[in-house]
Amino acid sequence: MDVVLGIETSCDETAAGVLANGKDVLSNVVASQNDLHAQFRGVVPEIASRAHIERITLIVREALERADVKPEQITAIAATNRPGLIGCLLIGLTAAKTLAWAWGKPFVAVDHVQAHALSPGIGMEEPPLPAVALIVSGGHTSLMLLKSFAESQPLGKTRDDAAGEAYDKVASILALGYPGGPIIDRLAKGGNPKAVALPRTWLERDSLDFSFSGIKTAVLYHVHGPGKTSGGLEKLSEQHKADICASFQAAVVDVLVGKTLRAVQQSGVRSVMVGGGVAANSALRARMQEECDKRRIQLHLAQRTYCTDNGAMIAYLGWQMYKRGMVTPLDVTATPTL
Repeated sequence: MDVVLGIETSCDETAAGVLANGKDVLSNVVASQNDLHAQFRGVVPEIASRAHIERITLIVREALERADVKPEQITAIAATNRPGLIGCLLIGLTAAKTLAWAWGKPFVAVDHVQAHALSPGIGMEEPPLPAVALIVSGGHTSLMLLKSFAESQPLGKTRDDAAGEAYDKVASILALGYPGGPIIDRLAKGGNPKAVALPRTWLERDSLDFSFSGIKTAVLYHVHGPGKTSGGLEKLSEQHKADICASFQAAVVDVLVGKTLRAVQQSGVRSVMVGGGVAANSALRARMQEECDKRRIQLHLAQRTYCTDNGAMIAYLGWQMYKRGMVTPLDVTATPTL
């Protein structure tokens, strides 16, 4: 049995997972830092890095214990080395390289965004490639063409705010709490998605890039008035807040689904994979499924367990790379950018 340990610390989750035979998740342990960052309404890099230092050993140990796996049974170790917050990346990467050296195991450095893109394949013998992948989270919103595990082509990316970041900022405008995605998704179910006219930013003709700063600003001005940033929140009823959430979510989903379908048309592939934290959003999942079914496009959504940052997806991509001989030297370093 081939067993891979995957470690992920690119942002504010300390995570480790153990994968057997490339598809069986033996454990997937995630320590969230939401409570540490809630008062700041966003991730504070220094706080996140310190929390990783405190938790990384415990999380790896727990992942191995839950999987009932000993170090000598591990085939390879994988960890995220890009992109992300540099201090956070260094904690997990250093831990993984240290264990690989101490245990005499091969090491594989993994791209965090590509791991999200391929996360719908967890549990499959082989995912349906080539495919258009939508990666949508708090830090990233991008489209790529996955030709194989070793070859991918960027198709589009956000020019400003990522979709998940826009969710957090709108939740902050409405004083709903942090993180904003799950809260807005829940409240939107009781709102009218046509109650508030909000913009859909499509950019240039045929563009596959994204922009969500405009809709965030539109929500801000709707709440407080044109050009204002305060004074209007106390005038909103709970139903009005729900209507804003539903209208905002509908606009974001329109763009995410529309751009993905445009990428399918331009690339000619008939398979779509969706991963990342916002891939857990109920409206996005339902709309993407509906539109792909209409067009007879194969859709593979990441299981909700593997949407947020996790070690299982790192182990999964690490395994696919390892079996193709893509082992990484231990002098590899962390890189904050794509």
